[in-house]
Amino acid sequence: MRCPLSFLSESLPTKPTTPSPLSTLTFNPFKNKTFFYLIFSIAATCKASKMDGKLSCRVADAVDYKGFPADKSKTGGWIPAALILGIEICERLSTMGIAVNLVTYMSGVMHLPSAASANIVTDFMGTCFLLSLLGGFLADSFLGRYYTILISASIQTLGTAALAIATKLPQLRPPPCDGTNTCKEANGFQMGILYLTLYLIALGTGGLKSSISGFGTDQFDEKDEKEKTKMAFFFNRFFFFISTGTLMAVTVLVYIQDEVGRSWAYGICSVSMLVAILLFLSGTKRYRYKKSMGSPVIHILQVISAAIKNRKLELPHNVALLYEDSSEHATRIQHTKQFQFLDKAAIVAEGDTAQNPWKLSSVTRVEEVKMVARLLPVWATTILFWTIYAQMITFSVVQASTMERTIGSFQIPAGSLTVFFVAAILITLGVYDRLIMPLWKKWKGKQGFTNIQRMAIGLVLSILGMAAAAVAERKRLAVAKAVGDNTATLPITVFLLIPQFFLVGSGEAFIYTGQLDFFITNSPKGMKTMSTGLFLSTLSLGFFISSFLVLVVKRVTGNDGQGWLADNINYGRLDCFYGLLTILSVINFVAFLVCVNRYIPQEGKDSQKNHSLGEEKC
Repeated sequence: MRCPLSFLSESLPTKPTTPSPLSTLTFNPFKNKTFFYLIFSIAATCKASKMDGKLSCRVADAVDYKGFPADKSKTGGWIPAALILGIEICERLSTMGIAVNLVTYMSGVMHLPSAASANIVTDFMGTCFLLSLLGGFLADSFLGRYYTILISASIQTLGTAALAIATKLPQLRPPPCDGTNTCKEANGFQMGILYLTLYLIALGTGGLKSSISGFGTDQFDEKDEKEKTKMAFFFNRFFFFISTGTLMAVTVLVYIQDEVGRSWAYGICSVSMLVAILLFLSGTKRYRYKKSMGSPVIHILQVISAAIKNRKLELPHNVALLYEDSSEHATRIQHTKQFQFLDKAAIVAEGDTAQNPWKLSSVTRVEEVKMVARLLPVWATTILFWTIYAQMITFSVVQASTMERTIGSFQIPAGSLTVFFVAAILITLGVYDRLIMPLWKKWKGKQGFTNIQRMAIGLVLSILGMAAAAVAERKRLAVAKAVGDNTATLPITVFLLIPQFFLVGSGEAFIYTGQLDFFITNSPKGMKTMSTGLFLSTLSLGFFISSFLVLVVKRVTGNDGQGWLADNINYGRLDCFYGLLTILSVINFVAFLVCVNRYIPQEGKDSQKNHSLGEEKC
């Protein structure tokens, strides 16, 4: 940021160029407009800090809650960021606390088949991540991140409170099974109320996921080296808080659901989010607010619209004839030869004006869209990992519910088996930071694996995890055949499932950080939220593909309660379904290797980073 004190050297010459009779007189500040402007500029932008004697400056691209330039000494930093992370913990507690144990509620209380129960969970999770795209669009175009977080957190609070009521009232669930194992499925009204509460929670979750990380990073000035370092630590703490919320959800919250009551557990989620909202509001005066640059989705649509409009025009031989906005000099991107159809959006046709971006786009805007287009093949080949992930909170939980889960007199809730999943993530991150990265730096001279290498490792681990799941299910089915398929609890330890949870959990630790890094570093700087949107869309599509595969497999192998995904998994062949996912994952991994080898990063950028233009740091 340019220091206003440098104004001294530009506004007040060391000696007058033209001698004046008044130059020998005492300087009169009341008649000197330059002096007044100088004093006003200094007072408005810098102040002396009594704490450390250093100069405290305003943040160039952020304002405070009153709309004035944000003062570094009064806004931003760790305290506001911590208040924002409090919302994230409660969101994760609610969403994962519901998701990991929802399949047992659907099958055990609402009396739905196992495949239908699994699809309700995956559809719920897929919708959560899909609605994050809507939340991002609203935050970028209309509401801003602060109000998006506030409104979304309030919606989720209402949703969890409604779910607590829905699981408490006996009128909203079918009667228990009778002694002959005859179970009545939930009727349309009961399922309708349940869907309403779940998708109200999904709406709130989507808005939170789209804005929390962005609003958290807004509290740090990336042009200040010290604050930029703190921003990097914020990302680490952000993922740690996500894991902490998940850990609490799969242990404490799931235990309360099974042993105390689901309405109590969901009520705790609602109250905790309400407390987090109040804490979030308490930091209103300390937050930094950044002006939105508009939705990147709109920018992409504008380029495509302009390219279609000019589709019949010939591209000029000299790319210098294409339109470029002079105001974008600081972030200008040079022209590339890929996707030349999009270049037609920058052709200046007769009657075109720069004021209508739907008819004419700058070369920089076109190149930003090209950068997003180059990411899509790699993006597509990471979706299947999240389909594998979906099995860990659906069918793996159903498997656990049929196995021996007692340790002494304590019975582990089936949904709490995902604690090994979270433990694998935390252990993997610790080993990577403390062991792998130092060794890799000594051997290769680099700070750890590249983002593409991390994604590749995550995909390989997911393949091994599905293979391990298929082997474990074959052993479980063999025991079920030996003792009788109708046995409620099979004499086989649930710890047989630990390898699949650990392998897929470790894979998530690699692919989660790898995807975020890849999309953030390779997305256009002017489309910051696009990187988060691309990442979250892979999760959403992964869950929806899981639901689609379940429907296809049921239709092909038997849709009458039998087949691979039977209503009672002891009569099915879940191992074959896991085997199918293993094969698809191997094919997907080969496609991933092809895509990353063909991926061409943006070259010839004038700058994806801002030009300094001679500005000094204050």
